[in-house]
Amino acid sequence: MDLFSVKNKVIVITGASKGIGRSLALFLGKLNAHLVLIGRNESDLLEVKSSIVNDSNTKQKVMTISQDITATEQLPYMVEHILEEMGKIDVLINNAGVNIPQKAEEVTVEEWDKILDINLKSTFFTSQAVGKHMRKQKNGKIINMSSQMALVGYYKRSAYCASKGGINQLTKALAIEWAEDNILVNSIAPTFIETPFTEKMFADPSFKEEVLSRIPLGRLAKEEDLFGAVVYLSSDASNMVTGQTLVVDGGWTVW
Repeated sequence: MDLFSVKNKVIVITGASKGIGRSLALFLGKLNAHLVLIGRNESDLLEVKSSIVNDSNTKQKVMTISQDITATEQLPYMVEHILEEMGKIDVLINNAGVNIPQKAEEVTVEEWDKILDINLKSTFFTSQAVGKHMRKQKNGKIINMSSQMALVGYYKRSAYCASKGGINQLTKALAIEWAEDNILVNSIAPTFIETPFTEKMFADPSFKEEVLSRIPLGRLAKEEDLFGAVVYLSSDASNMVTGQTLVVDGGWTVW
């Protein structure tokens, strides 16, 4: 028995068209998981699907859904569509997220709502829609993408910290409520990751130096640094783990 196998598991990934979500999709595709890729940009999703299919020697299924997950009223129908095509959902990875770095006194109501709606509200209602199905099948795993900023504060991140702190508490609450149906709910809290989104931030040498000074391992995370945590929480290796936040931060939060 391969404890860390995700072969033939149906894994749903939100925010799958770019950045971390795209990398996770490509990686899990190589491990022969069946994938449902959710994002706003259909052409980007189809490019990810094409890359997975062309790089695979198996007959795994890859489904794409162009969906704004902040349109929460549409999520139950989205899940029904997934079940019609895939038959089940084994793992949900709530990866979609946004950050708008701003001083606290400059955050507008619209910007606050955008961050909380995408990072926290959509995570709950996507989990709710998928969780109803998982409760019927009496098993499932949900992985929420949190952040080290759920554990520590940082400059120009007030709304973001609030949203990710909410993710950690949501993870615990769902883990308790759904444990009776063998649904395991956990989160992953990474540090700053080198992506096209953060590239502009780190173009500022002083900002990069300040961030690196807080990471004992002395480097920024890469997208592949999350792969082990995702496989662990998606596979049978974590069958007794729920309600936890796995921190992947190079030591930032141990100070």
